[in-house]
Amino acid sequence: MGKNLIQQARGKGGPTYRAPSFRYKGEAKHNKNAGDQLEGEVVEFIHCQGHSAPLVQVQFSNGETCLTIAGEGLKIGQKVHSGPSTENEVGNTAQLMNIPEGTMVYNIEAVPGDGGKFVRASGTFARVIGKFNEGVQIQLPSKKKKTFSPMCRASIGIVAGGGRLEKPIMKAGVNFYKMKAKNKLWPIIGGSSQNAVDHPFGNKRTSRKSKARPIARTAPPGRKVGMIAARRTGRKKRS
Repeated sequence: MGKNLIQQARGKGGPTYRAPSFRYKGEAKHNKNAGDQLEGEVVEFIHCQGHSAPLVQVQFSNGETCLTIAGEGLKIGQKVHSGPSTENEVGNTAQLMNIPEGTMVYNIEAVPGDGGKFVRASGTFARVIGKFNEGVQIQLPSKKKKTFSPMCRASIGIVAGGGRLEKPIMKAGVNFYKMKAKNKLWPIIGGSSQNAVDHPFGNKRTSRKSKARPIARTAPPGRKVGMIAARRTGRKKRS
């Protein structure tokens, strides 16, 4: 008998897994004029359901209104700057080649002009480690080091909203509504914890937790779980 796996239900257009993007306030990214020296003013802070960090609306001197990730310490009416000769202050945006080593940055562009892709979660920051011929080396929040193009832009400071995860979740129902707000799959249930009718690894015996075994790449969707198309099986021989 075929199994209806939860993976088969996701992404099929059902309301349970559809992101509520119609309630999102907009795309958070850097201003468009990357090479110009601009001065902006923080107009207001915006809460967006699709972002863990608060957003900030900035009105620049050329008339452009930008919605971007808020930095910790920004306030309404504060002046921020964007351009090559920007000072090393919170909320300012500059190219990585113009940011001093050791500076904490966030919302880093992966490709010059894409608006920012890295380090956007609340309370996170990266650090400029060094500048080399191949690019600027950044230490990400995961402690992994990645090299970016010197032309990529980043905002100076720490992403606002830190401490969001420090509040304890006392009841499962609180986490349920927290996940439901963003239409996230929760709780995530292991295959061995399910009934036999719901998953190939499921059974009613608690002593046998799993029946994980290699499975062919050509297996039908209801059976294609576990070690899919394993390259090798068995114990490794010592040389």
